[in-house]
Amino acid sequence: MNENPVSDPPSVSVPARGDADAPLEAALRQWREHLLERRDPAGHWVGALSPSALSTATAVSALVTVLRSGATAPGETAALRGLVSGGLKYLAANQRPDGGFGDTDRSHSNIATSYLALAAWHLATEVLAEGASGTEAGPRNPASENPPDPALARRVEAYIARAGGLDGLRRRYGKDKTFVVPIMTNCAIAGIVPWRDVPRLPFEAAVFPQAMYRFLRMPVVSYAIPALVAIGQTRHFHGPRTWLPVRLVRAAAVEPTMKVLGRMQPDSGGYLEATPLTSFVLMSLAATGRGDHDVARNCVRFLVDSVLPDGSWPIDTNLATWVTSLAMHALDHADTVLEEDSSQWCSESLIAWHRNCQHRERHPFTGTDPGGWGWSDLSGAVPDGDDTPAALLALAAARQRPAGQLQRASLGKAFTDARRWLLGLQNRDGGWPTFCRGWGKLPFDRSSVDLTAHAIRALTATAGDELDPAAERAIRRGYRFLAAEQTSEGAWMPLWFGNQDEAQEDNPWYGTARVLLALAEAPPGEGTEAWTRRIAAACRYLLEHRNADGGWGGGPSLTDWLRRQNLADRDEDDLVIRSSIEETAVVTEALAAVLLAAQRNLWDLGRFSAATPTERGEADKMEAALRAAVLRGAGFLQQVIRSGRHHEPWPIGFYFAKLWYHESLYPAVFATAALSRVLKLLRCNAATSILPAHPLN
Repeated sequence: MNENPVSDPPSVSVPARGDADAPLEAALRQWREHLLERRDPAGHWVGALSPSALSTATAVSALVTVLRSGATAPGETAALRGLVSGGLKYLAANQRPDGGFGDTDRSHSNIATSYLALAAWHLATEVLAEGASGTEAGPRNPASENPPDPALARRVEAYIARAGGLDGLRRRYGKDKTFVVPIMTNCAIAGIVPWRDVPRLPFEAAVFPQAMYRFLRMPVVSYAIPALVAIGQTRHFHGPRTWLPVRLVRAAAVEPTMKVLGRMQPDSGGYLEATPLTSFVLMSLAATGRGDHDVARNCVRFLVDSVLPDGSWPIDTNLATWVTSLAMHALDHADTVLEEDSSQWCSESLIAWHRNCQHRERHPFTGTDPGGWGWSDLSGAVPDGDDTPAALLALAAARQRPAGQLQRASLGKAFTDARRWLLGLQNRDGGWPTFCRGWGKLPFDRSSVDLTAHAIRALTATAGDELDPAAERAIRRGYRFLAAEQTSEGAWMPLWFGNQDEAQEDNPWYGTARVLLALAEAPPGEGTEAWTRRIAAACRYLLEHRNADGGWGGGPSLTDWLRRQNLADRDEDDLVIRSSIEETAVVTEALAAVLLAAQRNLWDLGRFSAATPTERGEADKMEAALRAAVLRGAGFLQQVIRSGRHHEPWPIGFYFAKLWYHESLYPAVFATAALSRVLKLLRCNAATSILPAHPLN
């Protein structure tokens, strides 16, 4: 997996309380202060998503298609040409040495983003040349004077050929047409892929009620209905003709499904607040002579409003609700162990803002009932099975603070609605999906371990004195799902987080850590001995897949990126840095939480003690290794804050269909949460041992 895993970590002594607390507490206070400094003036957190070459390429293609169609408003042409030119300049500056493009400035090249960049270049060349020559109507824009450099296209074409062309693109996404068909449609609009190669999408199925979508075996995931409609129609108009009766049915479905597209569009104009999805809809409408349709005009407005200062577009506008939830929960842990005054951040206005992000009406996009939270406070966000548990955990913590005490009644109502929403989302297999129950055919609609673990924690934290029967049954089913999903090595693989240096781009560190955190905070009520074995296997996996620098995850690409940025690529012990802040933090927090649970006797880890002297010796080694790993992980995070590298995130996030992103707040929220747990662990039993007498085997 990693080139330098440490299966038998070097011995690390356990410091006495006075030695351990001071540097750890100082680092935690620095991380906490950094997190507080990142608040929005309104008191919540917004964060900053990475600029995305993928998003930028789709936005450029969409705006060029509008320009080519002539569907621009008076005085708009020059402005749109300027955005196109700025986007192309960003792409040219971020082409990787191998000729391809990655989703972020820190990502490997991939065939999907490379195809989209090539399509954008082909589409933009003609429009920018017309703008430079003055042949196009409207005032000339100096930024648009020069068409893009042909060398860019030659390099990306060579990369695409090496990556397998269209066959390579199809292999990347398998049976899931959610993203591969939009990419091919974009390329067909650009003239680099024939329309006959673009698969048909059954857009006519969108005329059925939303409640029926999951029974129709859609070839796209639940959140991609706008793409299904717009791209399916474009293929209908431009592709080879099909059998006459089918053609007539589809022709009759065009206007009704356009109404569906209009109903799903949020006030911002951006579907899911996502640049790629919105761009695919816009280019499809403009390519079929409907660039002046209200839906298209709203899409243009969204792209104009969401461009970044460097000329790029992010994968989504922001993750404000999500990062605020993570920040509140992390700060609650920090303030408890540091005995800080939470009123510095936990205000009535913050709680009210967060409570108001809860959706209170049936959502037009997915048709889900009210009660959940989405990732942002913006109109394009959709309630989902990860942001809702995060919000519940954040508000459950806030409810214990003075500001929360004043809003207990309203928070109680919010909890009741959200718990009902979560229980209704659970799949038949016991796991929790992202948006809609029962859409389990495609990868990004299936139940996932990270969401299931999150839901279990949230249902437990908001249960009051005891769980109600419905929640108890749901949690029991959730744990059965998690048991079935553990790999033979002891790991759990998440859905929404990945590691680009892993062969399958999975992230066993994040997934395993999030399940362990749930097990530590909400132990299953049945099968304790079996779960003790699973915990031991998971901890062993994390110990055996740790980097020499004391952290987890990351990989060679992180080291290479540090070097290219002229940042230190070795730590204070002269070890090569290859671990990410985010993955190291989530694993450190999880292992500390497991040890705290053992101290509180929530887990009788002694039940799995060794029976023979030889096995007992191995068990003692496991205890020492686990203890050392927590301290070394915390040490890694302390070095990060001392080195000033704490503001450098790493792309571990997936945004649909394996589109990579990094988020500027992830290092701070994850590190603050991790160091809070470790400091609590040290202070719980500093006089003797971090672990109770019985070992973790």
